[in-house]
Amino acid sequence: MEVHLTDDQRAFIRDALQSGRIRHEEDAVREAMLLWEERERRRLQILASVDRAEVSISRGEGRKVSSPEQVRQLADEVKRRASEKLPKVPKEAL
Repeated sequence: MEVHLTDDQRAFIRDALQSGRIRHEEDAVREAMLLWEERERRRLQILASVDRAEVSISRGEGRKVSSPEQVRQLADEVKRRASEKLPKVPKEAL
């Protein structure tokens, strides 16, 4: 496969090579592909979540949020549930 880069992209890679951030030009392309793959996986996860939410709403399982207070409560609940899923970081690491 042949990849054509812009002048700015080539300069960016040259700078990374000179600074030692990467060892070979191919490393830049490999890293870019890994980041793209990760982004696409996340995008697919989000789309799947949206699909599940739409099905849930169509079954009447949704929650009506119509006031600023209800929005705050929902945001607090989402934050709490998300923090429960995150690994705990020791205070000394912060």
